[in-house]
Amino acid sequence: MNDKKLIIFSAPSGSGKSTIINWLMAEHPELSLAFSISCTSRQPRGTEQNGVEYFFLSPEEFRQRIANDEFLEYEEVYEDRFYGTLKSQVERQLEAGQNVVFDVDVKGGCAIKQFYGDRALSVFIQPPSIEALRKRLEGRGTDAPEVIEQRLQRAEFELSFAEKFDRIVVNDDLKTAKEETFRIINDFLNG
Repeated sequence: MNDKKLIIFSAPSGSGKSTIINWLMAEHPELSLAFSISCTSRQPRGTEQNGVEYFFLSPEEFRQRIANDEFLEYEEVYEDRFYGTLKSQVERQLEAGQNVVFDVDVKGGCAIKQFYGDRALSVFIQPPSIEALRKRLEGRGTDAPEVIEQRLQRAEFELSFAEKFDRIVVNDDLKTAKEETFRIINDFLNG
């Protein structure tokens, strides 16, 4: 019996989720964490390789797999721009002895949790406030003001899902949030 587990992370953009996940994976190899490799219908960027960062499918292939019910979750972000998680890929990673990490939107997170139940832990990384999130997004200096407004509106929507997650970590102080997340995941994996 495969005892490997799944860890689902969701958060509004700018809440520090990627920083926390990358820290966990780099600093805690004993957790045997590995990213779920998602599928996308967009073209590879830069040095991205099929089967490493993503599995690259055509929009037609993606639709066919949706029709075959092969996805745990998927989203059409823009017309013909799909992202999704294949059930078969997750099973392969679990069988390879990996605890699979998902970095997904709130709806995808809820769908994966529903599918795997107690075998999955869902963690919501929450900014201390929308105002703090605004400051972080502006501080990055990477987004135009209208993009920041869109992200903040989306964040308010995403925050309404927080209570559907098993655990909420408020990232007020990054060091504290990292340690809290590590404790939660370590307890879950060894529980």
